[in-house]
Amino acid sequence: MNCRKLFPVLALLVIAAGIVARPSAAQAAPQHRPRIAVLDFDYATVMSASSAIFGNNVDVGKGITDLLVTGLVKDGTYSIIERKALDKILAEQNFSNSERADPTSAAKLGKMLGVDAIIVGSITQFGNETKKTNVGGGGGGWHGYGLGGIGHSNSKANVGVTARIVNVDTGEILAVAEGAGQSSRSSTSMLGGGGNWNGWGGGNVDFGSSNFQETIIGEAVKNAVDKLTADVVSEAYKVSVRTVTVEGMVAAVEGDQIIINVGKKAGVKVGDQLEVVRATKEVKDPETGSVIRRITVSIGIIKATDVDDASAVCTPVSGSGFKTGDRVKSITQ
Repeated sequence: MNCRKLFPVLALLVIAAGIVARPSAAQAAPQHRPRIAVLDFDYATVMSASSAIFGNNVDVGKGITDLLVTGLVKDGTYSIIERKALDKILAEQNFSNSERADPTSAAKLGKMLGVDAIIVGSITQFGNETKKTNVGGGGGGWHGYGLGGIGHSNSKANVGVTARIVNVDTGEILAVAEGAGQSSRSSTSMLGGGGNWNGWGGGNVDFGSSNFQETIIGEAVKNAVDKLTADVVSEAYKVSVRTVTVEGMVAAVEGDQIIINVGKKAGVKVGDQLEVVRATKEVKDPETGSVIRRITVSIGIIKATDVDDASAVCTPVSGSGFKTGDRVKSITQ
């Protein structure tokens, strides 16, 4: 074929390929993400194992949860509620550690938080399974591998975690996710391999630190939580996004604080963003005199920072000049 005739044909093929590859507007449109909260994992069944490794009672459930939340935030499939908002509800409800894995209690908390689902979980394995006696060490006789303990043989670290995604309206368990991890290395101490790591105290430990993840147990934790995160993400399609339309008014403006006359009972939750609009004209029915439409202009966007049953305190995200009597309404997530 003549080259001059071939070029137009190739150009048409390239254009056609571009049209096929280009996503439609519907495909490109952002989807609403399920909004979830994650409770600290229960670690009662591995408490003695954990204490033997660290030399005291470290809240490994919180460490696992923090690592899971970090992974979920990075993935972006879910919208995760802020930790301080969750802690506030837990304190108000006097929520105990023994209730961490209870789906019924978690569902009630989730409803108060206004999330679509809540995740509860348990640590089922934490450490090694070698039943050898150790020589010395400050962690007692658990499987022969206490804090700095010297065992008769090397051992790999094993960590197992399981999570349940709970519907906040019904308490139904929508999905179960699991993660199991093992260290690639063996050691006579579960804290071996991370020579620069000594960071635990006050009952907490930073599982996300690179130094901890260089230890034998840290490597197993990271592997287990990575698998758990992937499993939780794969189950996102089972979580329905609850649609709540909020409408209210600005009741007061105090500096940067905007108080609105709707709260939890109307579906407002901490972190929600609302549009503030101002009516510039009312259109009335000429026969009845009733208002049939209000012409409005957008004043800005506000974000709920503190919510009670009948009101919410908000701060500006954009815009200024908010006034008492301005109307507020939901915006697309």
